[in-house]
Amino acid sequence: VQLVESGGGLVQAGGSLRLSCAASGFTFGDYAIGWFRQAPGKEREGVSCISEKEDNTYYSPSVKNRFTISTDIAKRTVYLQMNNLQPQDTAVYYCAADPINTIATMIAGVPYAYWGQGTQVTVSA
Repeated sequence: VQLVESGGGLVQAGGSLRLSCAASGFTFGDYAIGWFRQAPGKEREGVSCISEKEDNTYYSPSVKNRFTISTDIAKRTVYLQMNNLQPQDTAVYYCAADPINTIATMIAGVPYAYWGQGTQVTVSA
C-alpha cells in the first residue's frame, strides 16, 4: 500500500488549496481513506474521511462547510479541497487508508494502518 500526498503550500488567510492523495496497492473502494493533520505541539486531528463501503463522508467541526473530500476512482486519488483557509489550519496534512476502519472508528481515534508522508500547509494571516 502506498499513499502519496501533494498540493500543500503557503497561502494567505481566506485562500484555497487542493490536496491530492494518490493511492496504490489496494482495492480502492474497499478502504476508508481519511485526511489527518498535525500542527506543531498539537495532537493529530482527524479532518475528513470518505468510505465507499459506507457511502458516507465525515468532516470535523473545525473544517465542516470549508473543506470537501472527494475521490476520482479512475485516478485512484482522493482530494481534499480546502477553502477559506485560516492560520489555525496550518499543519502537516496526511492521508491514511485502512481496510477495516470506518468513519465511526476514525472519530473515535482508532489508528489507520497505512499513511502517506505528509504535505505542509501554511496559512499566513
